[in-house]
Amino acid sequence: MSHRDIKLRTEWLALLRGEFDQPYMVQLSEFLRAEKAAGKQIYPPGSRVFEALEATPPASVRVVILGQDPYHGPNQAHGLCFSVQRGQPVPPSLRNIYKELASDVGAVAPAHGQLTAWADQGVLLLNTVLSVEAGLPGSHQGHGWERFTDRVVALVNADPAPKVFMLWGSHARKKAVTIDTDRHLILEAAHPSPLSAHRGFLGCKHFSAANRFLEKHGRGVIDWQLPD
Repeated sequence: MSHRDIKLRTEWLALLRGEFDQPYMVQLSEFLRAEKAAGKQIYPPGSRVFEALEATPPASVRVVILGQDPYHGPNQAHGLCFSVQRGQPVPPSLRNIYKELASDVGAVAPAHGQLTAWADQGVLLLNTVLSVEAGLPGSHQGHGWERFTDRVVALVNADPAPKVFMLWGSHARKKAVTIDTDRHLILEAAHPSPLSAHRGFLGCKHFSAANRFLEKHGRGVIDWQLPD
Protein backbone atom coordinates (compact mmCIF):
# COMPACT_ATOMS: atom_id res chain seq x y z
CA MET A 1 0.00 0.00 0.00
CA SER A 2 2.11 2.87 -1.27
CA HIS A 3 1.36 6.42 -0.20
CA ARG A 4 1.04 7.18 -3.92
CA ASP A 5 -2.08 5.00 -4.05
CA ILE A 6 -3.75 6.59 -1.03
CA LYS A 7 -6.30 9.36 -1.31
CA LEU A 8 -5.82 11.15 1.99
CA ARG A 9 -5.95 14.67 3.35
CA THR A 10 -2.53 16.23 2.72
CA GLU A 11 -1.91 17.08 6.40
CA TRP A 12 -2.29 13.44 7.45
CA LEU A 13 -0.40 12.16 4.41
CA ALA A 14 2.58 14.32 5.33
CA LEU A 15 2.64 12.67 8.78
CA LEU A 16 1.92 9.11 7.61
CA ARG A 17 3.66 8.97 4.24
CA GLY A 18 6.41 6.62 5.42
CA GLU A 19 3.92 4.32 7.12
CA PHE A 20 2.27 3.26 3.86
CA ASP A 21 5.59 1.93 2.55
CA GLN A 22 6.24 -0.23 5.62
CA PRO A 23 6.22 -4.02 5.01
CA TYR A 24 3.20 -4.55 7.27
CA MET A 25 1.14 -2.09 5.22
CA VAL A 26 2.23 -3.75 1.99
CA GLN A 27 1.06 -7.09 3.44
CA LEU A 28 -2.21 -5.53 4.58
CA SER A 29 -2.81 -4.16 1.10
CA GLU A 30 -2.13 -7.60 -0.42
CA PHE A 31 -4.56 -9.19 2.06
CA LEU A 32 -7.32 -6.73 1.15
CA ARG A 33 -6.76 -7.22 -2.58
CA ALA A 34 -6.88 -11.00 -2.18
CA GLU A 35 -10.10 -10.81 -0.17
CA LYS A 36 -11.76 -8.68 -2.84
CA ALA A 37 -10.44 -10.92 -5.61
CA ALA A 38 -12.06 -13.86 -3.82
CA GLY A 39 -15.39 -12.11 -4.13
CA LYS A 40 -15.72 -11.07 -0.51
CA GLN A 41 -17.64 -7.90 0.35
CA ILE A 42 -15.50 -5.51 2.38
CA TYR A 43 -16.80 -2.57 4.41
CA PRO A 44 -16.54 0.37 4.28
CA PRO A 45 -16.05 1.04 0.54
CA GLY A 46 -12.40 1.56 -0.34
CA SER A 47 -12.89 5.29 -0.82
CA ARG A 48 -14.14 5.58 2.79
CA VAL A 49 -11.55 3.48 4.64
CA PHE A 50 -9.62 6.57 5.77
CA GLU A 51 -12.69 8.78 6.20
CA ALA A 52 -11.93 9.50 9.88
CA LEU A 53 -8.63 11.09 8.86
CA GLU A 54 -10.21 12.79 5.86
CA ALA A 55 -12.93 14.36 8.03
CA THR A 56 -10.73 15.68 10.85
CA PRO A 57 -7.32 17.25 10.10
CA PRO A 58 -4.59 16.61 12.69
CA ALA A 59 -4.40 20.22 13.87
CA SER A 60 -8.14 20.20 14.61
CA VAL A 61 -8.23 17.09 16.82
CA ARG A 62 -9.57 17.83 20.31
CA VAL A 63 -11.18 14.48 21.16
CA VAL A 64 -10.41 10.96 19.98
CA ILE A 65 -13.13 8.31 20.20
CA LEU A 66 -11.77 4.84 19.52
CA GLY A 67 -14.03 2.06 18.30
CA GLN A 68 -13.21 -1.54 17.36
CA ASP A 69 -13.90 -2.30 13.71
CA PRO A 70 -16.48 -1.02 11.19
CA TYR A 71 -20.11 -2.10 11.10
CA HIS A 72 -20.40 -5.30 9.06
CA GLY A 73 -23.88 -4.84 7.58
CA PRO A 74 -24.68 -3.40 4.14
CA ASN A 75 -24.73 0.40 3.77
CA GLN A 76 -23.70 0.99 7.38
CA ALA A 77 -19.96 1.71 7.67
CA HIS A 78 -18.70 4.93 6.13
CA GLY A 79 -15.34 5.29 7.87
CA LEU A 80 -16.30 7.05 11.12
CA CYS A 81 -16.51 4.83 14.19
CA PHE A 82 -20.03 4.23 15.55
CA SER A 83 -21.51 6.34 12.72
CA VAL A 84 -23.90 5.30 9.96
CA GLN A 85 -25.09 7.39 7.07
CA ARG A 86 -28.48 9.09 7.12
CA GLY A 87 -31.28 6.78 6.09
CA GLN A 88 -29.80 3.78 7.91
CA PRO A 89 -31.25 2.49 11.21
CA VAL A 90 -29.35 3.65 14.29
CA PRO A 91 -27.30 0.62 15.47
CA PRO A 92 -27.65 -0.63 19.07
CA SER A 93 -24.22 0.63 20.21
CA LEU A 94 -25.00 4.11 18.94
CA ARG A 95 -28.43 4.02 20.60
CA ASN A 96 -26.60 3.45 23.89
CA ILE A 97 -24.26 6.35 23.12
CA TYR A 98 -27.33 8.51 22.56
CA LYS A 99 -28.77 7.33 25.90
CA GLU A 100 -25.57 8.35 27.67
CA LEU A 101 -25.52 11.71 25.89
CA ALA A 102 -29.08 12.38 27.04
CA SER A 103 -28.38 11.56 30.68
CA ASP A 104 -24.97 13.27 30.74
CA VAL A 105 -25.42 16.50 28.77
CA GLY A 106 -29.11 16.52 27.88
CA ALA A 107 -28.54 15.99 24.15
CA VAL A 108 -31.64 14.88 22.28
CA ALA A 109 -31.10 11.84 20.05
CA PRO A 110 -31.54 12.66 16.37
CA ALA A 111 -33.49 10.36 14.06
CA HIS A 112 -30.27 9.40 12.25
CA GLY A 113 -26.88 7.96 13.18
CA GLN A 114 -24.48 10.17 11.23
CA LEU A 115 -21.76 11.65 13.46
CA THR A 116 -20.12 13.89 10.88
CA ALA A 117 -20.98 16.99 12.93
CA TRP A 118 -18.67 15.73 15.67
CA ALA A 119 -15.84 15.06 13.21
CA ASP A 120 -16.24 18.61 11.91
CA GLN A 121 -15.61 19.92 15.44
CA GLY A 122 -12.37 17.99 15.96
CA VAL A 123 -13.63 14.64 17.22
CA LEU A 124 -11.48 11.97 15.55
CA LEU A 125 -13.82 8.99 15.13
CA LEU A 126 -11.25 6.25 14.67
CA ASN A 127 -11.69 2.49 14.71
CA THR A 128 -8.72 0.37 15.79
CA VAL A 129 -9.29 -1.76 12.65
CA LEU A 130 -10.41 0.08 9.51
CA SER A 131 -12.05 -2.68 7.44
CA VAL A 132 -14.21 -5.76 7.92
CA GLU A 133 -15.73 -8.56 5.85
CA ALA A 134 -19.51 -8.42 5.46
CA GLY A 135 -21.25 -10.28 8.26
CA LEU A 136 -18.05 -11.21 10.08
CA PRO A 137 -17.15 -8.77 12.89
CA GLY A 138 -13.48 -8.89 13.81
CA SER A 139 -12.53 -10.61 10.55
CA HIS A 140 -9.75 -8.12 9.70
CA GLN A 141 -8.16 -8.01 13.13
CA GLY A 142 -4.50 -9.01 13.27
CA HIS A 143 -3.69 -8.03 9.68
CA GLY A 144 -1.90 -4.75 10.39
CA TRP A 145 -4.58 -2.15 10.97
CA GLU A 146 -3.87 -2.11 14.71
CA ARG A 147 -0.27 -1.06 14.06
CA PHE A 148 -1.43 1.66 11.68
CA THR A 149 -3.93 3.11 14.13
CA ASP A 150 -1.30 2.88 16.88
CA ARG A 151 0.74 5.23 14.70
CA VAL A 152 -2.20 7.61 14.26
CA VAL A 153 -2.76 7.68 18.04
CA ALA A 154 0.97 8.25 18.60
CA LEU A 155 0.92 11.25 16.25
CA VAL A 156 -2.12 12.75 17.97
CA ASN A 157 -0.52 12.12 21.36
CA ALA A 158 2.74 13.77 20.28
CA ASP A 159 1.00 17.03 19.43
CA PRO A 160 1.27 19.17 22.57
CA ALA A 161 -2.26 20.62 22.53
CA PRO A 162 -4.31 18.92 25.29
CA LYS A 163 -6.79 16.34 24.04
CA VAL A 164 -9.31 13.84 25.37
CA PHE A 165 -9.08 10.14 24.47
CA MET A 166 -12.31 8.18 24.96
CA LEU A 167 -11.41 4.49 25.04
CA TRP A 168 -14.48 2.25 25.03
CA GLY A 169 -14.01 -1.50 25.21
CA SER A 170 -10.94 -3.71 25.55
CA HIS A 171 -9.59 -3.13 22.03
CA ALA A 172 -9.57 0.64 22.44
CA ARG A 173 -8.26 0.52 26.02
CA LYS A 174 -5.12 -1.29 24.87
CA LYS A 175 -3.96 2.01 23.38
CA ALA A 176 -4.00 3.80 26.75
CA VAL A 177 -0.38 2.86 27.51
CA THR A 178 0.85 5.02 24.60
CA ILE A 179 -0.90 8.22 25.70
CA ASP A 180 0.82 10.92 27.77
CA THR A 181 -1.51 11.58 30.69
CA ASP A 182 0.53 14.60 31.77
CA ARG A 183 -0.92 16.47 28.77
CA HIS A 184 -4.02 14.54 27.75
CA LEU A 185 -7.08 13.11 29.48
CA ILE A 186 -7.93 9.41 29.11
CA LEU A 187 -11.53 8.36 29.73
CA GLU A 188 -12.06 4.58 29.80
CA ALA A 189 -15.29 2.59 29.92
CA ALA A 190 -16.90 -0.60 28.72
CA HIS A 191 -17.94 -0.78 25.07
CA PRO A 192 -21.40 0.74 24.40
CA SER A 193 -22.70 -2.44 22.75
CA PRO A 194 -25.80 -4.02 24.36
CA LEU A 195 -23.55 -6.85 25.62
CA SER A 196 -21.44 -4.57 27.80
CA ALA A 197 -22.96 -1.07 28.05
CA HIS A 198 -24.43 -1.80 31.50
CA ARG A 199 -20.96 -2.74 32.80
CA GLY A 200 -19.79 0.85 33.02
CA PHE A 201 -20.52 2.67 29.79
CA LEU A 202 -23.97 3.89 30.73
CA GLY A 203 -23.40 6.46 33.46
CA CYS A 204 -19.74 7.12 32.57
CA LYS A 205 -20.42 10.84 31.89
CA HIS A 206 -17.51 11.04 29.44
CA PHE A 207 -19.05 13.80 27.33
CA SER A 208 -19.32 16.33 30.14
CA ALA A 209 -15.90 15.31 31.48
CA ALA A 210 -14.37 15.91 28.05
CA ASN A 211 -15.85 19.39 27.81
CA ARG A 212 -14.70 20.33 31.30
CA PHE A 213 -11.15 19.32 30.40
CA LEU A 214 -11.19 21.12 27.03
CA GLU A 215 -12.61 24.30 28.56
CA LYS A 216 -10.08 24.24 31.39
CA HIS A 217 -7.26 24.09 28.83
CA GLY A 218 -8.66 26.82 26.60
CA ARG A 219 -9.70 24.53 23.76
CA GLY A 220 -13.41 25.35 23.71
CA VAL A 221 -16.07 22.66 24.05
CA ILE A 222 -17.71 20.15 21.75
CA ASP A 223 -21.38 20.67 20.94
CA TRP A 224 -22.50 17.08 21.40
CA GLN A 225 -26.03 17.85 20.19
CA LEU A 226 -26.26 16.38 16.69
CA PRO A 227 -28.41 18.24 14.16
CA ASP A 228 -31.54 16.55 12.81
